[in-house]
Amino acid sequence: MSDDLTTIELDHYYPHPPEKVWRALTTPELMGQWMMQPIGFEPVAGNIFEMKTQPMPGQDFSGEIRGEVLEAIAPQRLRLTWDDANAEARTGWIITWELRPEGRGTRILFTHTGFDPDDATAQRTRGIMGKGWASMLDGLQRVLAAE
Repeated sequence: MSDDLTTIELDHYYPHPPEKVWRALTTPELMGQWMMQPIGFEPVAGNIFEMKTQPMPGQDFSGEIRGEVLEAIAPQRLRLTWDDANAEARTGWIITWELRPEGRGTRILFTHTGFDPDDATAQRTRGIMGKGWASMLDGLQRVLAAE
């Protein structure tokens, strides 16, 4: 995880071509196998979608996510917003997957930005989500291996 208190940064290598990794990042059925099942997701800028997971009342998280695709450039970059669908205020979180060809595989540089460095709850959330994203990216490897 990044030393920058506003960001989660992860770097993963997958021994699969960028097109295959992109498919796993952007196909709803495959996304549901490593992340969460999206509702209404399409890799098109402006697309609004939802996801559901376990609520975390101690972190003020309803378990319902609303996102918007900001950028989808196959097979290079997927950028989207990520917010609690039921929160009164938006976090301003932006999630980005950068795919870079490397040898016969793909390196993903993942960032999740927008954590308030002066807010204790935001920093606890950053720690929890950093571990969660690392686990999901490991799950992505399992999906890719099975494809």
